[in-house]
Amino acid sequence: MKDPYDVLGVDRSATPEEIKAAFRRLAAKHHPDRNPGDEGAVQRFKELNAAHEILKDPQKRAMFDRFGAAAVGGASGGGGPFGGIDFGELHIDGLFADLLGALGIRVGDRRELQHTVELSFEEAAFGCTKKVSYERLSRCQDCGGTGAAAGSKVETCTTCHGKGRVRMQQAVLPIAVERACPACHGKGTYAATPCQPCRGAGLRTAPHSVEVEIPAGIESGSTRRVAGAGHFSKSGKKAGDLELVVHVRQHPFFRRSGDDVVCALPITFVQACLGDEIEIPTLEGKGTMRIPAGTQPGTTLRVRGKGLPRRLAGGRGDQLVEVQIEVPTELNDKQRELVMQLAGELGESVQPQRRTFVDKLKALFS
Repeated sequence: MKDPYDVLGVDRSATPEEIKAAFRRLAAKHHPDRNPGDEGAVQRFKELNAAHEILKDPQKRAMFDRFGAAAVGGASGGGGPFGGIDFGELHIDGLFADLLGALGIRVGDRRELQHTVELSFEEAAFGCTKKVSYERLSRCQDCGGTGAAAGSKVETCTTCHGKGRVRMQQAVLPIAVERACPACHGKGTYAATPCQPCRGAGLRTAPHSVEVEIPAGIESGSTRRVAGAGHFSKSGKKAGDLELVVHVRQHPFFRRSGDDVVCALPITFVQACLGDEIEIPTLEGKGTMRIPAGTQPGTTLRVRGKGLPRRLAGGRGDQLVEVQIEVPTELNDKQRELVMQLAGELGESVQPQRRTFVDKLKALFS
């Protein structure tokens, strides 16, 4: 397991806001859909999610800072202060369970599921209801989750006597703990004739879908949690949660800058000189904008209230239009003559920025 601080590129003193911003930036950059053909993109994206899961949780972060990767499930074997014990399979009650919970160590079944949801730029901007389809571990439909074939009996487990738990003593721990019975996998029963489709497990991978409300203005890399939409477990508990990681696809015209949207707009030399009212694309369709006379290359014009909805302050951001002046590249003889005549008429006034640059250059070497 890599150091989560290194993965996200933040200092150990980073604030939660800095960690969140770093994750969103890197998740958008390294998402597999934005890096087609890059076999390492999936692994990098998984590492980013794993690092964010640790550092966004104050308890997990404190455990990592104190004990390293082993304390948050990142080590294998017997390393770390807890000797490599899989606490997820232990059933610990009372004071010791409270202590482990305070240290950020989960106990019980691991039923959470993570999935990426793809959004268009417009869906992220204005919000939507998104149907998300994925696969999860669900109760077998053939046996109803019992693990027994149709018509067969479900017997009480003789190892745990129906309790589903067995007591054991770990050398690293001063007390006896309980864990899921290895014979019945924590059910307390077993099938005399196992169900063939699920091989007696009572669980099968099956397609599932949920509808999720996406709020307006959501950013790429944000997460949404859906309760009860994760995996089911062999112990028969209710399903865990589904964590959706939002990925916003790139737009052919727009890019995001906070609550503003930015687009580049090509205009002609004549429009830049004389000004014009032109048609521009907006998130809501076509719009119009006035180009002032004498507009210079690289000028950014602002259209109020045409940006993204502000999730906290209310209202909307602006649309920023970056002006790009198109210069003709192929002139015939008559056009070239006309341009030369214009240059002669304008004289030095056609190059105010160049004259300023030349004056500064002379001052530098004088």
